[in-house]
Amino acid sequence: MDHDIYEDAFLRDVLTTVKTIAVVGASANRDRPSNRVIGYLVDKGYTVFAVNPGYSGRIINKAMTYASLADIPEPIDMVDVFRAPEHLFGVIEEALDLTPQPKYIWSQLGVRDDKAALFAEEQGLVVVQDRCPAIEMPRLGL
Repeated sequence: MDHDIYEDAFLRDVLTTVKTIAVVGASANRDRPSNRVIGYLVDKGYTVFAVNPGYSGRIINKAMTYASLADIPEPIDMVDVFRAPEHLFGVIEEALDLTPQPKYIWSQLGVRDDKAALFAEEQGLVVVQDRCPAIEMPRLGL
């Protein structure tokens, strides 16, 4: 897939298909983008799980926090990654170990690793890179 341009119909399909989202790299700091996106997604009706090993068992902006993807007690449709690009491959590997596996990996603004994305796609995951659902949803009228 070309990760430079995403068709609006593709993004709309991803964002309307997904019901459960794990936000990896969640911050308890309300000034951080991950914190604001968690609250936005919860307010839009998604079931959101925050992932932050140092904050496990507590709430981050209306979402329960878990130490890892494997600790989340229900299937995840999409993993939204707020980690530096060099960590994307590891997050993908962790997602691939889940049963069932999520369908989507979404990496936030500034988070892009084309080799990791290709690996994920070869394993059957759909990847969106360097985008924010909290920006795309209003732009798409969702």
